[in-house]
Amino acid sequence: MSDVNKIDMFKNDVRYRENIAHIETIPAKKPDFKKVDNLNPKIIDYLDSKKVKLYQHQAETYEAIKQGEHVIITTPTASGKTLAFNLPIMETMIEDENATALYIYPAKALSNDQLHVLENFEQHLNIKIRPKTYDGDTPRAEKRGIRENSRIVLTNPYQLHLILSWHHQWSRFYKNLRYIVIDESHYYKGVFGSNVAFLIKRLKRIANFYGSYPQFILSSATLANPLELANRLTGEEFKLVDNDTSPSGEKDFILYNPFKNYKRNKINSNSAPSVHMETENIFMYMMLKNIQTLCFTVSRKTTELIAMWAKKDMTQVKGKLAHRIAAYRAGYQAQERREIEEGLKSGKYLGVTCTNALELGINIGSLDAVIISGYPGTMISTWQQAGRAGRSNQKSLAVLIAFENQLDQYFMNNPEFFFDKPHENAIIDLTNPILQDAHLLCAAKELPLQRGEAEKYFGISQNVVDELVSKKDLHENHRGDFIYPYDDNPAMDHSLDQISSEEFKIMNNGQLLETMERSQVYREAHEGAILINKGDTYVVNSVNLKNGYVNVSKEVVDYHTMVLNQTDISIKKKISKTKYGDLTIHFGELTVSEDYFKYKKMHFSKAIGTYPLELPPLKFNTKGLWFTIPKRVKETLEDMFPNEEEVFAGGLHGAEHALIGLFPLHTMCDRFDIGGLSTNYHEDTQEATIFIYDGYEGGIGICEKAVDVFIALLDSTIDLLNNCHCQSGCPACIYSPKCGNDNKPLHKNATKYILEFMSQLISKKHSSTDEIEAEIIIENEELPDAFDDAFELYEKGDYSASKDVLNEIIINDKKHARALALMAQILYEQEQNDIALMFARKALSADRSNEMANELEVLLTNKPQKEHVELKSLDDIDTLYEEAYDLFEQGDLSTSAEILEELLDFDDKNSDALALMGLIYYHSGIFSKAVEYYKKASKINKNGEMVKELRMRVA
Repeated sequence: MSDVNKIDMFKNDVRYRENIAHIETIPAKKPDFKKVDNLNPKIIDYLDSKKVKLYQHQAETYEAIKQGEHVIITTPTASGKTLAFNLPIMETMIEDENATALYIYPAKALSNDQLHVLENFEQHLNIKIRPKTYDGDTPRAEKRGIRENSRIVLTNPYQLHLILSWHHQWSRFYKNLRYIVIDESHYYKGVFGSNVAFLIKRLKRIANFYGSYPQFILSSATLANPLELANRLTGEEFKLVDNDTSPSGEKDFILYNPFKNYKRNKINSNSAPSVHMETENIFMYMMLKNIQTLCFTVSRKTTELIAMWAKKDMTQVKGKLAHRIAAYRAGYQAQERREIEEGLKSGKYLGVTCTNALELGINIGSLDAVIISGYPGTMISTWQQAGRAGRSNQKSLAVLIAFENQLDQYFMNNPEFFFDKPHENAIIDLTNPILQDAHLLCAAKELPLQRGEAEKYFGISQNVVDELVSKKDLHENHRGDFIYPYDDNPAMDHSLDQISSEEFKIMNNGQLLETMERSQVYREAHEGAILINKGDTYVVNSVNLKNGYVNVSKEVVDYHTMVLNQTDISIKKKISKTKYGDLTIHFGELTVSEDYFKYKKMHFSKAIGTYPLELPPLKFNTKGLWFTIPKRVKETLEDMFPNEEEVFAGGLHGAEHALIGLFPLHTMCDRFDIGGLSTNYHEDTQEATIFIYDGYEGGIGICEKAVDVFIALLDSTIDLLNNCHCQSGCPACIYSPKCGNDNKPLHKNATKYILEFMSQLISKKHSSTDEIEAEIIIENEELPDAFDDAFELYEKGDYSASKDVLNEIIINDKKHARALALMAQILYEQEQNDIALMFARKALSADRSNEMANELEVLLTNKPQKEHVELKSLDDIDTLYEEAYDLFEQGDLSTSAEILEELLDFDDKNSDALALMGLIYYHSGIFSKAVEYYKKASKINKNGEMVKELRMRVA
């Protein structure tokens, strides 16, 4: 049977054709060639020996680079971008024997592929360039030789981030640096892209220091704003090459909707199609037809699940194929990933499930088909993944399987939007204050930061540098330069993948399974969670938040877990408001608190148990948009649906979900990059309000872009609801897979009414043909926060009320330095010196520059610091508890509390320690905390002696 017939069989198969929403046949395309004049004779011989003629876009790229322009080339996968930029670089290497080049790839595997290409060039052109990869896998013994001898070095941003401070060891390389190649540059978006943009600017500064001004060459998939992306990444102006003149084979791109013939109602809501099972069925079908297939999934957990199910089922159907199935994702060891990559090329593996880790241009050979299980979040990712099939002009197949969510279903109902819409804008935000601070510290560690360099290289004002000096994070020397005053490397503390620098180690019997950042631990690895790693299931036994460890044990279970959370938001600063007609969209800085309070055990889609969680809230400052809905809408809806409860709340909640669900249509983000909150009344706005915010500390530019495209977002959301045939709401319209309130309350008709009301506000003064102009009003208004209230109460002498407010702040944010310091100051003035010292030290551990805490520590410190004891066993706990109790009896409440805090970090179920801590708070006059500790202790052992003693005090 021919390959074409095999590929065509799927769309005609009776088991699947009823669920096909659309087939887009992308025709084969012939190449366009162009001759380049004045090529170096060695290059001409190389091309002739390989029987290679240059495509037109390759020739244009070559000519622009030779003319000294910074170039970005944006053409699809397998269109010959690599050859296009390698030829002029090789020509320079031939003609200048000292010239060097740096190739930066987002993943190690990509640089390994490119290394083989460059070694081939070196051999055939007979030049000494000694290309080498320099990353975390490079043996230590080889590194010095690479620094001293290699003329082309291939690395990734993670490695570059760590080694920039060692630039003196690379002086030869930097002095002669002619080219910086940033391949797969579309990958640099959001948090990672914003971090890398600052990293590239640090690299440029070092190159300039050594006298080189390298030329940038960027390679990217097709996107809407390539020139803007290139400029933001490098700070340079670019020439764009975007006309793909390479050949390609015919491809069927199928939009497959498991929910096409399913109408959700109350009776059949528990029998909805399973996308994961449908994915596995199609994956199995392809392999049984001998169609080599790559199956992309939206999460690491799903990647593992589908591979696990397929292996098990294939063992029953055609056992000899079971070993030809594998899973591939980030977190695997390097050698494991290489083995799978080689297995795909050789045909050893017939089917591989993967995350987007294989989306990039890693060489895995020609594939027949790609399954994309769930829209991956951006058009670029979708086309990159689809481009993995059909590399040798053969007929190929891409199948996008829709989830029952807003975005996937929108595409199923609007295929023309999917295939006609230009690709998205890549968002890079250079204004995030946490990223600015982190990279300025790294830059100052690398080279003393001269006055004006923050603005010149990073676009950051001198005020930010001065603030870092005031915090003692930077030091200004006698020459007026700013230096990093400590011995460590700040790059080690700042991850490029996240804004937070916290990293948790997932441990099984002392062995490291993988690493996660804090918010991921809260969602996926909380106590009781089921974690999947390489097809095996693990139960999370304990989480040590202080030391960054999660302990798991391997168990076979038939359920998974889903966490629930509650969100609180306060407006910190109003930055601007944008008026579209009579609708006002506000934008500003928000403080978000997410409380993960319980989780569910789920057997497929059925809940089999709900369990409480005790985790401190995740609190962060970000940027977001919000808008209000007037009271008359609530009154109208209650009149329309007089016998139904929570109609207005359900409409607000549904509008929040539906708008967030379609964010990625208009801003290049993942639906999980943003969060939201809807409320009937919000204290800061005094009205019913919907908030949508960037899910990252400091914000990352997503909601700022969304304000600009809000009309298009609103229109497509209304269209989504009008095309959904469910009765009262479903995952295709107003349900959210990440809703912390378990998708309650929701009201579909109220949602439609609210969105239509907003649309009428916009269009009330305009005809349908008018272009609606946005009226943007800059506000820059700081809103008072709870701390301001506490400080005002303190100044009035109302210590009790001030402490109550401060206690609420500290419950939500244990590292709120100003609140901790003010609490210490009040306690000092109330002559509670021991506990005042404890709070002062907490404030200093959060912010060592806090003036109030520093003064108090000087006033209160009249005894040596307690020697730190590392807890290792239950015996240590008993010993430390006795010591804490003795100190309590002696009246040294501060030291007793410090010991108890360390003890409770190790064992937070110790009722005696909890009760003793409650007694300390009671004697310090902080009664709300005393009650809080009593409740915790009595849950564990209400008959304990210390618990009884505390109960007598707080009763």
